[in-house]
Amino acid sequence: MQRWEMGATAPVAPISPVQADGRGDLRPAAQTALWLDVLDATIQMSAAHHRGDLQEWLSGRRAQLLHPQLRVLVTGAAGQGKSHLVNALINAPVCPVAGASPAAIATVVRHGDTPTAQLVTRAGPTASWTEPPGPHGRIDLPTERLPDALAEAVLAQPPAAAPLLHAEVGVPRALLASGLVLIDTPALPGLPDDGRDAVADLRGLVTYACADLVLFTCEATREVTTAEVDVLADLARLYPHVLVALTKTDVAPRWRDTLAHTRDRLTAAGVPATVIALSSTLREHAVRSGSHPLNDESGYPHLINHLQHSVSTKQDDFARATVSLIARLVAERIAKPLRADLRHSAEPSDAVAQLHDAQRRLEDLRRITTRWQNCLADETGDLMSDIEHDLRERTRAVLAEAEKTLDTVDPADGWDEFEPWLRQAVQDAAESSFAWLAERGEWLAHRVAEQFPEYADQIVPPWIAGTVDEVPDRSGNLDAPPVERFTTTQKLFTGLRGSYGGILMVGLATSLAGMSLINPISIGGGAIFGGRTIREESKSLLKRRQATAKLAVQRHVDQIFVGLAKDAKDSVRRLQRTLRDHYSGVTEDIHEAIMESLRSAKAEADRELAARAQRARRIEHELDRLAELYTQAVALAPARNPAIAPGSAPA
Repeated sequence: MQRWEMGATAPVAPISPVQADGRGDLRPAAQTALWLDVLDATIQMSAAHHRGDLQEWLSGRRAQLLHPQLRVLVTGAAGQGKSHLVNALINAPVCPVAGASPAAIATVVRHGDTPTAQLVTRAGPTASWTEPPGPHGRIDLPTERLPDALAEAVLAQPPAAAPLLHAEVGVPRALLASGLVLIDTPALPGLPDDGRDAVADLRGLVTYACADLVLFTCEATREVTTAEVDVLADLARLYPHVLVALTKTDVAPRWRDTLAHTRDRLTAAGVPATVIALSSTLREHAVRSGSHPLNDESGYPHLINHLQHSVSTKQDDFARATVSLIARLVAERIAKPLRADLRHSAEPSDAVAQLHDAQRRLEDLRRITTRWQNCLADETGDLMSDIEHDLRERTRAVLAEAEKTLDTVDPADGWDEFEPWLRQAVQDAAESSFAWLAERGEWLAHRVAEQFPEYADQIVPPWIAGTVDEVPDRSGNLDAPPVERFTTTQKLFTGLRGSYGGILMVGLATSLAGMSLINPISIGGGAIFGGRTIREESKSLLKRRQATAKLAVQRHVDQIFVGLAKDAKDSVRRLQRTLRDHYSGVTEDIHEAIMESLRSAKAEADRELAARAQRARRIEHELDRLAELYTQAVALAPARNPAIAPGSAPA
């Protein structure tokens, strides 16, 4: 490897100012126990709430914070000078620069007494790049022409093994000897324009990278994009120490404006990141020429000082800031479902809803009871009036037909045929009226049942048609009315009375002609007048007989109507009492069922409310504990650390 030892012995600005002056040593155990107690309490809280994912993640971060190494995850989009930055920082071409090598795998750079390079296969996708691999899965690489050798070794591996590969490089550098480990990751897709893929890929990287600090690179030749700000905001939620390196300042004349604009953008977005402007090209020129001013101009001394300070304070301020952030993050994640559960416990439960439904049904039943009773009373009154009117109309029709018949029949001769017809007509009218009454009674039962919307036809009695009595036979036999007959003797005397006047009138007229009073002409006139008198008297007697028969029929039909009307009203009253008793029983059954449901719902609601109250108290207690943990985490953050942003308590 070319100029491998250059970085540790070059007469430029010190690469590792943390020497054996004691600044890199750990603080007293009491200082470490402060953040460690908060972290352990957070782990216990995660376990208590069955968050195994958080517990595993926190345990990994705990072991990582206690480890003396500081792992720096170097990430960014392609072509932003990420790998070039790592090479310039340690002054060794260990990472393939974009466009120089097709190898797109992570490179872990740590301190080594002698230069070493290996291609390592991890145990699985979730295994950390920084975990020591087993005896298998290592391929030694030549340190000379490392990027090319790494690319050849990667291409020689099966395609399925590519996601599990990473390179490990050991370099004898004082900067790395202090515990610094650099992880150069593959370029993030989707940047700088669209950060959705980058955010998803970044979450995968930080899951198994086990980094302490994130170094994000972007060119100083342009302004930071919204997608990159989103990625940095996502990083800042997991890491309190985020560095933004504006690279390639040597080709960006207005890099200071870009630096100020980037800081303003991150501040406006609430991203607590440190922004440093760098030039890897100037750094390489400074190393080759030994120029301190050129090295200072490259910006790398600021980056080195920041990294050395982070290494020296890892188990003090650095760890406290990290624990403060992740403890608050975990407290928020645990508290979020608890708060949702607490809000849910305040919402009406199914048992309470059933209780309210039973109470509503009870109130509805009271209103239904009033409605169906009023409906039954009103419809019964209408039915009585309608059945009486129906009977009256039908009997009037029978009377009209009877009178029409009697106008053409002599009661003295045709009564034997008229009387059976009248009896049958009255019976048919009564049967039709009572059949209509039965239909109207069934309709009345359904009309009352409609007042129970939830039950409808289920409560209609099937025997309602039997409540109307059969039609009683009230027609009876109508005897022939006493009528005056026109006997032969009556005809003789009537004819003599009429002929007497005719003889006198015609005889007087003929006497003027000299004829006698009684002559053939007068006798003929008397005969004519006698016959006419007999015919007129016969018609008069017929009309009197028909009038007498009509009066008798009317009285007979009226008597039948009175009886049928009473029978119909009795049937209606019986129907009313039957329906009243039936629907009263239905109302009582429904009331008892609702009361039983009400008692059951009330008992269940009381039990559920008690359980919810107990659960709410337990949740509030847990939220209080989380709030206390959150407060401890906020207090744990060093006041001078700008990476810690204030937040709200989880409870």
